[in-house]
Amino acid sequence: MEENQVTQKSLARVEAERLVKEFPDTDSRTLARRIAKDFFLSMETARSMIRYVRGAHGNNRRKHQVVVRPLGKSGQKPKLPPSQCAPWEPFRCDGRRVLILSDIHIPYHDSTAISGAIAWGQKQNIDTIILNGDTIDFYSLSRFLKDPRKRSAKGEIDLTKQFLEYLAAEFPHVQIIYKKGNHDERWDHYLWNHAPELCDFEHVQLHTILGFDESGIIMVEDQRPIMCGKLPVFHGHELPKGMTNPVNMARGAYLRMADTVLVGHGHRTSAHSEPNWKHEEVATWSTGCLCGLNPEYARINKWNHGFAFVEVGKGGEFDLLNLRVVNGKVRRS
Repeated sequence: MEENQVTQKSLARVEAERLVKEFPDTDSRTLARRIAKDFFLSMETARSMIRYVRGAHGNNRRKHQVVVRPLGKSGQKPKLPPSQCAPWEPFRCDGRRVLILSDIHIPYHDSTAISGAIAWGQKQNIDTIILNGDTIDFYSLSRFLKDPRKRSAKGEIDLTKQFLEYLAAEFPHVQIIYKKGNHDERWDHYLWNHAPELCDFEHVQLHTILGFDESGIIMVEDQRPIMCGKLPVFHGHELPKGMTNPVNMARGAYLRMADTVLVGHGHRTSAHSEPNWKHEEVATWSTGCLCGLNPEYARINKWNHGFAFVEVGKGGEFDLLNLRVVNGKVRRS
């Protein structure tokens, strides 16, 4: 019995040392949750082991302490600490004829509006589709007040996979790019808050669950813009928040970016343009949505159905059509 206890304790220490080395900046309680179930009777005992390995368990137990800067010769200058800043670069779309669909919010999508947009796109010889955020709603994972009778996250995922299969069948030779919006990010935020131990596993990542490795769909994460030639495409939630409500979404995007951009997120079709001091045109657009127009949290609103089409030419120059959908019929704005 004593030998088994010693072995168990040794295995726990080895695992604790591995976690501390692999995740040096993660707090002790979070790491303790990773080993508590397998090696300890309580969370506090597991946390004590993590603190012991880190040398943070009192003066008498500093055998495993890791100092921030090793001692050196007299007069040695401290080094600049390593940066954890990761590069943040736009995703560059190679498409020349690009259909942009935003704010579908499955399972609260509008089938008539989507069918109209797809039928129009099939006549344009497109080579790329950008799903520009909030393709899935993730109602059940929202931090806001929810109706418990609504669909489950699994149900939403299954319907989203069905939609993606349908889209691929309608456009068999078209590259599909899936950009995360604020609703798509609810999956990550739920894991961060409720199951941080699972965040390292590939099988719980949204792109894996939606089967993108098999389907060839590209996911754009980290709120990165998508560049269609010289046109930056954002979902819209990435933009800085303002203190006032602009006259429309496109005007708001101009005030926040001071640059040409296309956004979704606001569920309203709009456009704005004005020259800068060099008399260069700066134009911004916002696209309509493809979801229901009267959700329970915003029965009265100014939303409309819509989507965009971008044709990219030489040197990255582009032409953009910002289209509305009314009763399934596509209209130019």
